[in-house]
Amino acid sequence: MTSQLKLTRRGFLAGTAAVGALSLAGPSFAASKTLNILSHRVHQTSLGEGDADAMKDWKAANDAELNWTTFDSNPLMDRLFREASLSSTDFSVGYMVDNRPTSEIAKLFEPLGPWLEKDGIEEFDDIAPGLVQGMTVDGNLIGIPVRTATQALFYNEARLEEVGISAPPTTIEELVEQARKVTESGKATGMILASDLAVFPVMFARAYGGDFINKDFELLPNKEAMEKGLTTLADMFKDGSLPKSYATTKNDDQVTWMQQGRAAFTVLPFARAAQLNNAEQSKYPGKIKAIGFPGSKDSTVPMASVVEAWAMVIPANAKDKELAWSFIKEVSSKKNTLVMALNGNGPARVSTFGEAELTAKNPLAAVEAEVLAQARGAFPPFPEAARAQALFLEEVQLAVLGRKTPAEAVAAIESRVAPLLPS
Repeated sequence: MTSQLKLTRRGFLAGTAAVGALSLAGPSFAASKTLNILSHRVHQTSLGEGDADAMKDWKAANDAELNWTTFDSNPLMDRLFREASLSSTDFSVGYMVDNRPTSEIAKLFEPLGPWLEKDGIEEFDDIAPGLVQGMTVDGNLIGIPVRTATQALFYNEARLEEVGISAPPTTIEELVEQARKVTESGKATGMILASDLAVFPVMFARAYGGDFINKDFELLPNKEAMEKGLTTLADMFKDGSLPKSYATTKNDDQVTWMQQGRAAFTVLPFARAAQLNNAEQSKYPGKIKAIGFPGSKDSTVPMASVVEAWAMVIPANAKDKELAWSFIKEVSSKKNTLVMALNGNGPARVSTFGEAELTAKNPLAAVEAEVLAQARGAFPPFPEAARAQALFLEEVQLAVLGRKTPAEAVAAIESRVAPLLPS
């Protein structure tokens, strides 16, 4: 069979999709190029569609069409890594979660440092440094951050006022005291946290100047701080400031408890503010507010909240890297970062949070910008990260429930996780 007659399933589907699009749009000249993109649906919708398409000028200038193939997060990562492992791929841009690029995975993607030097992104330093760090593997930048979910401390202003508290906490010590005061009143539980996410014990350790695993893969860089964090959580569980159901609490429970006023505090991404204050779902619309998670009054280390991020990558085996880089540059522009933010995307640029259009729509923008400037991932990616997290959470839960002392749990974390770290 000649190459002109050979038809792959992907080519057939792409062709039928293009024909369908043309028939809907009416008579039109087909673009000479197509950029195939692997992403989650939110990345496509945040850029707008139809008349609101933020990429329409770029498409005209480049005589190119965008062909989006979208999946949920885990299937997307599987497909992206599979495509990047082939001898070549039709997908020239992919969207990657920042907790996935191990050293081996990073080798499948184009180093972007040379592209930045040759054809730089507008005010690249405006992109939060912690996000850039999260996509830098073995000294190579492999992804340009584009979407964030930064953790905040949410509080129910009405619940605090009921017990005579007029302002949210400024230190973790004040947070513990306020949560205890709410709990003792019997009106609500002090704080609700899921037990199956590393985000929360990592945040408590960082509040005291510590961490789980730092960017240099140093495990428990400040063991005393981790022990203080676990002691604080254990004490909160013991006095009822964390619910008796802590061991089975999930992320969705946090939202429900806050909407119902069953808890005064929780930790969730800033983007959850609209949901928590939705008048159709919440008993306290307008009363659930957010600040950055506070550090200890005794810590000299700036508090670094946990942030999860998505970044745009170019497979090393991609067919059109020039067009892919042009797309990434355009999406990363200040103009389009604002467009995406107005469409519900968490901006990767710190300056976007100060844009008047966004602050008018998002009252937490200034607070989130301040938190994002210091934020970083819960831990760096590595091949055994999932197993390390599971062991970490197992020991955290034993400490919080009082089945181990915090010191015993920290010692166990050190001995069980250390063999899993990159050598």
